[in-house]
Amino acid sequence: MDTGTPAANHFGTLLRGLRTGAGLSQEELAHAAGVSVRALSYMERGHSRGPQRRTVQALAAALGLDAPAARELEHTASLGRPRRTRTPDGTPPAAVLGAPGAPGAPGAPGVLDGPAAAELTGAPDLLPRAPRGFHGRTAELAALSRAATGEAPVCLVVGPAGVGKTALVLQWAHQGRAPFPDGRLYADLRGFGATGEPTLSEVLREFLPALGVPHSRIPESANGAAALFRSLAADRRLLVVLDNARDSEQVRPLLPGGRHCVTVVTSRHRLPGLIVTDTARPVAVDVLGPQDGTMLLAGVLGTDRVRAEPAAARRLAELCGGLPLALRVAAARLAQRPGWPLDAMVAELSDETRRLGLLDVEDTGVRAALRVTLQELPPQVSRQFAQLGCHPGTHVDRYAAAALADTDPAAAEASLERLAAAHLVTESAPGRWTMHDLVRLYARSLDAGPEALRRVLDHSIATALAAVAAAEPGNEDCFPLPADHLPPAAVREFRDRSAAVAWYAAERDDLTQAVAAAQAAGLHGRAWRIVLTLWPLMVWRVRDGWVPLLEAGLAAARADPDEYGEYGESRVLNVLGWVLTAEGRIPEALTHLEAASALASRAGDAVAEANALIVLALAQAALGGLDEAARGCGRAVELARKAGDRTIERLALQHLARHWADAGKWRRALDAATAALALDDHPGTADVPRILLLLVRGEALLGLGNEAEGIGQLDLAAREAESSGYEDGAVRALGALLRVAPDPALQARYDAAVTRLTQRP
Repeated sequence: MDTGTPAANHFGTLLRGLRTGAGLSQEELAHAAGVSVRALSYMERGHSRGPQRRTVQALAAALGLDAPAARELEHTASLGRPRRTRTPDGTPPAAVLGAPGAPGAPGAPGVLDGPAAAELTGAPDLLPRAPRGFHGRTAELAALSRAATGEAPVCLVVGPAGVGKTALVLQWAHQGRAPFPDGRLYADLRGFGATGEPTLSEVLREFLPALGVPHSRIPESANGAAALFRSLAADRRLLVVLDNARDSEQVRPLLPGGRHCVTVVTSRHRLPGLIVTDTARPVAVDVLGPQDGTMLLAGVLGTDRVRAEPAAARRLAELCGGLPLALRVAAARLAQRPGWPLDAMVAELSDETRRLGLLDVEDTGVRAALRVTLQELPPQVSRQFAQLGCHPGTHVDRYAAAALADTDPAAAEASLERLAAAHLVTESAPGRWTMHDLVRLYARSLDAGPEALRRVLDHSIATALAAVAAAEPGNEDCFPLPADHLPPAAVREFRDRSAAVAWYAAERDDLTQAVAAAQAAGLHGRAWRIVLTLWPLMVWRVRDGWVPLLEAGLAAARADPDEYGEYGESRVLNVLGWVLTAEGRIPEALTHLEAASALASRAGDAVAEANALIVLALAQAALGGLDEAARGCGRAVELARKAGDRTIERLALQHLARHWADAGKWRRALDAATAALALDDHPGTADVPRILLLLVRGEALLGLGNEAEGIGQLDLAAREAESSGYEDGAVRALGALLRVAPDPALQARYDAAVTRLTQRP
């Protein structure tokens, strides 16, 4: 079907007659004139609006026309060119004036800019097809649209392997065809592929012909070809997609530079250099949420199959970590087994040892994508990644990473930054990195060396001991270190008690997982030691469900063949008995505390025995045996003095004062509390024992009729408790004050402390 205009057809007929009369084939004339065979064919068939003057002159010269024949050819061509018209107000419309992308404008599709350009009826489109089964990503699509505004924007779409960066960009590009009338170019830079990256020249030999440059006219040098590309793009409205870029250097020569061009780059790396030099605008792509993940499954498996098992579909999305690549592989496996329930795949993926294998299909899958990403990193960074797989928890800081890699924190942090740039780890909070679940499983499958776990466990012990020293200064060491202890190169420093307690709170889950990992590896001595290092947090949050962890520590101590295993058993029994007492489980507590006291006595450990007697007295007092409790604490004071341990002596006097106060023996309570406060090696520093002593002393003074001084001691206890975050102590001190002197301001402080205590994570 002839779609050309009559003038265009006349020019085509004339040109074809001149060519055949000269005995030239289309290939021969195209080569001589410097146009493509395709463009020449379009002209002869009348599919061109009318070539520009320079093109006609080149054709006339190649045909050997004399001046009259050349003028006739030019005149015929001019009849097919658009004519400038004027709007009712007399101004030429933008399209006729040659606005970028308009017919007749330089670089517009279907118009030759000279002998090196082609006549095409449509804009070039090198984009792959739109992704199938695409769902969600509304926020990311909107973010990409915002990034693509302005002058010559460079959009940088970044995210981990398999997260769907390419699919997002293609979906966006196919939805928004209108802003790019001059064409859409695409190149897979294969920065993370096993087939090798294309050279700059190879990419440009795809781009330039699409823009009308014959292969024979493409400059041989890469720099020359890049310059030609920029000049051709200068006045066009193009979309240029550079997919899978390895680094900024690979991208820069391919940036079109035209004011109306939009460039979209995708990469597993953050490419900060491109942000600095070319003002690239990052668009982060993360994993899918459960709902979008479920809808992706429905797009492959069908809505009915997913709706039939909604809970299983949601769990499947969770096991795939919301990673689109993993979800598609899982869906592909299910699609091959239409009779399989989704629940069966959930059961298989729940086995961590098989999960990664099940999320691979042929040469595609999570492991393959991660393997290629890792291969692009320096060897020391790849080793750090493998060693992170030995970390038993979910978060790591530079100190833990250094311990794993047996290096210093600065080197470890540099590796973590490289891994974060490659989206293999994520900085979830300043100085704390984490991994996606599937990435962590992959790291654990790699060889990290035989000592990595022991190094990170010993790092945990060393750091927790530093936290103990900051949280409870002056206390004895929790335990002797293992004989084969591997000291880390550096240990985090804690400026004060609040910093130590904050670290404890943040690391509690990871320390709990470290205990489990140590037990699983048969490193029982490490397990019970880590449990004991948590005692300051247990003191501050005694009702936070510590029993399971302490029972694990007790089992580890009993399984420890080391000479200090019995020592650990006595100490863990003591702490466990104290926590059980606080929870009101007195019979269980008494059993553990009596065993702890007997073990310490048999070992001749006066300090451990005094500790056990103090906690045993708490259980006895809870059963109403205040006199028995006081006698036990008196014995603990004697043992502590004999051992020369002022910290335990102070603790024993503190509890003795509490028992006397509960028995209403105010003078004895006041004397014991005053004696304990005199043993404070850090006067003016708030800690739990000091706050409790101030509380007892205030109660004793009130009991003796000294109301003013008693209220002053209680107020001091309340303020120190509030300032240090000891909410339990604040509630007790403020409650005692309210019983003596009810006051709206005190009530408000009390209510706030209760709220903080009950809502604490």
